[in-house]
Amino acid sequence: MFDPDNQEPLRRRGFLKAAAAAAGAATAFLTTIPALRAFVAPATAPPPRENWVSLGEADLFDIGVPIKRDFAEAANDAWVESRAIRSVWLYTADGENFIAYNGRCTHLGCSYEYEVDKQRFHCPCHHGLFDGKTGAVIGGPPPRPLDTLPVKVEDGYVLVQYQDFRIGTSEKTVA
Repeated sequence: MFDPDNQEPLRRRGFLKAAAAAAGAATAFLTTIPALRAFVAPATAPPPRENWVSLGEADLFDIGVPIKRDFAEAANDAWVESRAIRSVWLYTADGENFIAYNGRCTHLGCSYEYEVDKQRFHCPCHHGLFDGKTGAVIGGPPPRPLDTLPVKVEDGYVLVQYQDFRIGTSEKTVA
């Protein structure tokens, strides 16, 4: 039986209400932390680091002939780390000043090859043709010349700052 003078059931019920309210408030608070971090993180993220890749000793590159260099690039996406093979073509006329071309065709992103006998780059996918020294379009559907990359020589090594660009557009825009 319930005794109106005994306030014990009300105390228990009051405690349970307060405990449920505290648990609900704690849950709401804890779920907003990741949402706030996702909202604020882009503003507080460090600037992207410069991605300079060493392609070898400058003295070992042939003069007057473009040379293809492949390298592996690591990409981290949360907990998943993946690797991609990237390509760069290097050209030097004097052994000191280098031009670096991204290894993707500007038309659809296919990889292209150098035809030594014709001194031009040829993309076999849609027969895009580029000049072997300047990267200018000399035939086919590519909308712009080959994408050049920043290059420098430090301590006798050729370094290239690799980046991809949007394909299929007439303007060179970072992807």
